[in-house]
Amino acid sequence: MIDLHSHLLPNIDDGSKSLRASLRMANEAVENGIEAALMTPHHMNGHYVNHKADVIQLTSQFQEHLDKENIPLQVFPSQEVRINGGLIEALDNDDILFADDSNRYLLLEFPDDDVPTYSEDMIFKIMQRGISIQIAHPERNTKIMADPDILYSLIEKGAIAQVTASSYVGSFGKKVQKFAESIIAHNLAHVFVSDAHDLPNRDYEMREALNKLNSVMGKAYQQQFEKNAEAIIDGNNVEKLIPEPIVKRRFFNGF
Repeated sequence: MIDLHSHLLPNIDDGSKSLRASLRMANEAVENGIEAALMTPHHMNGHYVNHKADVIQLTSQFQEHLDKENIPLQVFPSQEVRINGGLIEALDNDDILFADDSNRYLLLEFPDDDVPTYSEDMIFKIMQRGISIQIAHPERNTKIMADPDILYSLIEKGAIAQVTASSYVGSFGKKVQKFAESIIAHNLAHVFVSDAHDLPNRDYEMREALNKLNSVMGKAYQQQFEKNAEAIIDGNNVEKLIPEPIVKRRFFNGF
């Protein structure tokens, strides 16, 4: 199993505060069936700046610690990049890491409660460069929850979306769980990730999420999610089903 989104690197963002915690999290990942994981520290989010060269070096050092401790987890450098006005410049300056060696898949994060008005235009400019956008945890974005058409529009235009496994199995509460289920049922998500942090309710629940997906949506859908993770880390095409808009129920007084 491949995890495309995790915060295991110690002392670099809000994911892990010590090497000991990072090694424990790595063991938990292996116990959950994960064999390879992208290290995706926050970048340019207003709190953390983790430059490409630094993440590459720290990931290599962490792999050495994993090997020394005989933890069978392969780790690769990447970033969770916050959409911001300096993103295009950062791309031009080669300070952005991707999910794959061919620089095709970029993990993009919105603020928790907003999708900036310039997002669609900036994403279009990025995709014109041959870069595919992965949208991080849309099921937890309150703006998207209130207006699912935002996500539908982005997916329809070629973006792909990650759903956090813990969201799908209910660790973030019923509201987030229901929206994650709806995203998946409407073909607006393409892969599960852990988004693991050393925080409460931020554990590895990838196997649980895939088992639920198999039960709810069928074996073929579950296998598609697993194959898509492999395709992304290899820089290959993701398998997509036709996206469908989420129609929210509206109630009007007097009707």
